[in-house]
Amino acid sequence: MTFLIVLAALAFLMFAAYRGYSVILFAPIAALAAVLLTAPAAVAPVFSGIFMEKMVGFVKLYFPVFMLGAVFGKVIELSGFSESIVAAAIRYIGRSRANAVIVAVCALLTYGGVSLFVVVFAVYPFAAELYRQSNIPKRLMPGALALGAFSFTMDSLPGTPQIQNIIPTTFFKTTSWAAPALGAIGSLFIVVAGLSYLEWRRRTAMAKGEGYGASLVNEPERATSAARLPSPLLAILPLVVVGVANFVLTRMIPVWYGADAYTVAPEALPGVHAPVTATIKTVVAIWAVEGALLLGIVLVVASAFGRVSARFADGSKTAVGGALLAAMNTASEYGFGGVIAALPGFIVVGDALKRIPDPLVNAAVSVSALAGITGSASGGMSIALAAMSNLFIQGAQAAHIPLEVLHRVVAMASGGMDTLPHNGAVITLLAVTGLTHRESYREIFAVTVIKTLAVFFVIAVYYLTGLV
Repeated sequence: MTFLIVLAALAFLMFAAYRGYSVILFAPIAALAAVLLTAPAAVAPVFSGIFMEKMVGFVKLYFPVFMLGAVFGKVIELSGFSESIVAAAIRYIGRSRANAVIVAVCALLTYGGVSLFVVVFAVYPFAAELYRQSNIPKRLMPGALALGAFSFTMDSLPGTPQIQNIIPTTFFKTTSWAAPALGAIGSLFIVVAGLSYLEWRRRTAMAKGEGYGASLVNEPERATSAARLPSPLLAILPLVVVGVANFVLTRMIPVWYGADAYTVAPEALPGVHAPVTATIKTVVAIWAVEGALLLGIVLVVASAFGRVSARFADGSKTAVGGALLAAMNTASEYGFGGVIAALPGFIVVGDALKRIPDPLVNAAVSVSALAGITGSASGGMSIALAAMSNLFIQGAQAAHIPLEVLHRVVAMASGGMDTLPHNGAVITLLAVTGLTHRESYREIFAVTVIKTLAVFFVIAVYYLTGLV
């Protein structure tokens, strides 16, 4: 019975997300309903002591990353840099390689720190123009956008500043560059398999004489004239700066502050009545990404001040509002995971997972399942790590597996089954492109399957070669 309560709470939250209801509202409802059915008197204490504590703790750690990432993406958009990058990719890679162009541009933007939601909005007008001129069916476009923005640059490539690669750092005391060899191998697997599938679908559709399509909705206006676009070299510079700064700060912060902890004494700040201590291993990856994104924002604003300044006030408000909503959605799911982990029914789940003998497979299956149920990579991973991170760590240490490998497996698993039909990014992608699940989800689901297979491919590579 206790297991059924946990299962019902997860199913209810999945249903609410699928129907488009706010996770911020329904995650606590689902969690507290499970508590009510288990121990009615514990509802109020659990809400204050577990749900809110977990939720606030998540916001405390990660909201600056969400906010700075959203603002960076917005100034990249306002400056015209994203348009310039897309136009240059089309010019140098060629229109005949439409899928490769779209994947390359999306990957470049997301790896540079631009939110995947922003990437969809920024790249879609150019992707539509490219598909139209190449007479490729528009219904295949979401698969290419998903492969470029929602897959390897989100959680596989080492150093990516996306939140899915940052969350594991606080649990495993790793950095965003964890397991670089495995991350690169997994990324290559996803890119090769994904592009091969998309090209096969393109050739099949065009062989049947299917063109771009007619009576389509939400068709974008023609792209901005190339003469008005910034130099592509200038446009790509902020992305390079974010990547390099993230790498440098990851290594220098422990040198500046010490490898273990840094304490601000009351003597340094008279208004502080007790020492303020930061555990450096827990926050180094977060501080590094925040610093890198801040440098990127400053560089974009300074190099394109005329374009950005006129719309920065409204644009930054929109970016911060979107970041707040995204962070609160994930934080609410994190609080939900904390409550579910406290229920007796979850012990049944934990015992079942312990029967999976391999710690990496255990972690991959657990995170993939919860990401699929919640329809969120960061949300599913947050729930899994809030509930089972100690179990994962103990299993890895017992098997002498570096926590860097565990980090990479967990991050990649979060981006596996997350893109089921109720995923927010999938719904946004289809809305932006003016397509439906029936028309375009087949290609998105293929990318989902490829991403999931890549996790187990990476696990196999580690066991066969010992690469980290």
